[in-house]
Amino acid sequence: MTRRSLSILLALGSLASAEIDFAHQVVPILREHCAKCHMEDNRKAGLSMNTLESLLEGSENGPIVEPGKADDSLFIEVLLSDDKSDRMPPKGDRLPPADIEILRQWINEGMKWEPGFTFGKDAYEPPLKPRRPELPPIVDGRSHPVDRIIDLHLTSNKITHPPALDDASFLRRASLDLTGLLPSPSEIESFAADQDPDKRAKRIATLLADDTAYADHWISFWNDLLRNDYQGTGYIDGGRTQITAWLYQALRSNKPYDQFARELLAPPTPDSAGFINGIQWRGTVNASQTREVQFSQSISQTFLGLNMKCASCHDSFVDRWKLDEAYGLAAIFSDHPIEIARCDKPTGRIAKPSWIFPELGNIDPAAPKPERLKQLAALMTHPDNGRFTRTIVNRLWQRLMGRGIVHPVDAMDTEPWNEDLLDHLATQFTDDGYDLRKALAHIATSAIYQSQAIITEDPAKAAEFRGPVAKRLTAEQFVDAVWSLTGTAPAQPHQAVAAARSNTGSTNLQAKWIWSYPTASASSPANEKITLGTEFDLTEIPASARAVYIADNDGILYLNGKEISRTQGDPAAREANLTGLRPGKNHLIVVATNGGATPNPAGFVFEAHLTFPNKESLVLTSNASWKWTSNIPGPDGTFSTPPGNWQPAAEVQNQAVWNAFAASLHPGPASTNTASFTRASLVPADLLMRALGRPNREQIVSMRPDNVTTLEAIDLANGNQLAQLLKRGATTLASNNPNTASLIDDLFLRALTRPPAPAEKSALLAAIGPQASPQSVEDLLWMILLLPEFQFVR
Repeated sequence: MTRRSLSILLALGSLASAEIDFAHQVVPILREHCAKCHMEDNRKAGLSMNTLESLLEGSENGPIVEPGKADDSLFIEVLLSDDKSDRMPPKGDRLPPADIEILRQWINEGMKWEPGFTFGKDAYEPPLKPRRPELPPIVDGRSHPVDRIIDLHLTSNKITHPPALDDASFLRRASLDLTGLLPSPSEIESFAADQDPDKRAKRIATLLADDTAYADHWISFWNDLLRNDYQGTGYIDGGRTQITAWLYQALRSNKPYDQFARELLAPPTPDSAGFINGIQWRGTVNASQTREVQFSQSISQTFLGLNMKCASCHDSFVDRWKLDEAYGLAAIFSDHPIEIARCDKPTGRIAKPSWIFPELGNIDPAAPKPERLKQLAALMTHPDNGRFTRTIVNRLWQRLMGRGIVHPVDAMDTEPWNEDLLDHLATQFTDDGYDLRKALAHIATSAIYQSQAIITEDPAKAAEFRGPVAKRLTAEQFVDAVWSLTGTAPAQPHQAVAAARSNTGSTNLQAKWIWSYPTASASSPANEKITLGTEFDLTEIPASARAVYIADNDGILYLNGKEISRTQGDPAAREANLTGLRPGKNHLIVVATNGGATPNPAGFVFEAHLTFPNKESLVLTSNASWKWTSNIPGPDGTFSTPPGNWQPAAEVQNQAVWNAFAASLHPGPASTNTASFTRASLVPADLLMRALGRPNREQIVSMRPDNVTTLEAIDLANGNQLAQLLKRGATTLASNNPNTASLIDDLFLRALTRPPAPAEKSALLAAIGPQASPQSVEDLLWMILLLPEFQFVR
């Protein structure tokens, strides 16, 4: 059977056995047949079905059901029994076989229960207004507000505080969480050598100061949450519009979240209108999928963590939201009077534009649509709307810690496991001016974030907060890591992102194009290779540093003897991390090669912006002060013998010959950790990313699956696309670094943020031999990528 055939069969199998809908299939059955004896205050035989927990506790005689084991459960047995003393319900009509089959399938699927739902009388109602909790006393010197609340929680529940992460593990977690990137070997080495007691807080600040890496990473989170993509349903025929350029700019400029939300809800320009416009589906659709009702569902889910999909069809079975409330939101967006439909059947009633929390104010139904949207935006971001701020900080906590304070994160009507923590984060977020990066830093600088991940095999303890939870790499993080390790990233991002990036900074470079002679801009021998270099002194290590450069055609940059970036085959703009800077003298060299088969222009341009802790800055540029030599350093960026023929570099005569390429160079504000390759988040999803869980974004996705799917397992084991990436990368790696011992050290450090253990290295050396071949390097890459240590952020 081919892989394609297997994938098709798997897909057909999932369609043939659609997952049971708890709200619409299970709740009505249980309510009709079990309520009289086992719901609300009724506990016949000690059994309460009010909540999943009480149902699993069972009756006075013990458990009656276990998730995943329907055929072994007393619950199903008594429904099928003909014995009058055992059968359930004891009186009246028996359950239809179809209903029993629904319950059987529900149990076998794990008994998924709508978060916060109860058959009892007293459902939790979150407070609307913000609340500023009093902080508990400091314990063991942990003075961070988050730690003070967590310490009380752990002590109250007799839970031991998890141990602290070591430096390498912290750096890997923070880098992946905040920028989506693995730390480079030079970053790992410099961080390990840094003796500053505040180095972790400074590293977090440095990561979040990198505008480009931050935007490149977090655009995936927001694309999922705003169902924005680069291609897909509706984009070709105009039934859907992108907000990519607006979104990328908003992230890069760190637009305050309240303003961010207002511009999405009441777009000042068409650039941000795609979110509320939704998707115009072709043909006739269910009433709950019209653009107006999509608007109601989308704004409720994204900004309030509420599920209005059930209430868009009828009064919700699982929470307090009503059909009229869902349509009240839809009417705010509608260009015309909108009739309320119940279960896709017209009711004859017209919806009135209205807000679901009238305590904060309401919508003027007589106002024109643009004004109604502005009123909605003001109400959503009202200072007294604590639900708005709690929802976003809960999402950020879940992204960093692996599980929400309210979980799932779109169940914000559910009681949090710690109200004080949620309220503290929300009020701190407001105090910080709705700054998303400050909210991330506030969580990441806590001791609990910097603690070892908790792994528990006890399902009963899975929902109990004991510390950070290990998180799977997202599709984009996994693919970025593969591209980074193998040098196989695509050349350019999607055109919408490229356009957004073209507006992120000044194109007025201070740098000059240089080569070994001024006429290189007119003609230079094909394959001419030279080394260009400069030295500079620093009094301290900068807080952030970012470089942009172009080498026509190939270039390898070395900083203080370590490679930091390379470009090959085309004179495209590149960004580079200036990691490995040190106080005192620093050496920067580039091995530049002019490509082509015949004489053609050659040149190199470089500009770096450094910012220091005191906010002072320094700009480093290529110019006539640089030197050049015909000597070429070894693969480690050092010369076996120091060249004695360094000569002044020349600024080329025609600085404009590369204008088309230089237009995409943006030195901008200083930043660090910027990837020198196109990120997976900035290109359309391919089959590998789809298999790894990247959604198609036709629906809002606030949390991707935690578990490995069958398709993912197949692709990770023998997927052709991943295999081809590793084959290409292995060929390059074996050519650049054939020494097996050195290659093993490098790949382990780059992929796992640690050197190989002696036993690991010994075994690999024995298997591969002293000189690595492309096939052996490919096998080594497969081995590393399939390690749980690589695939998880621990």
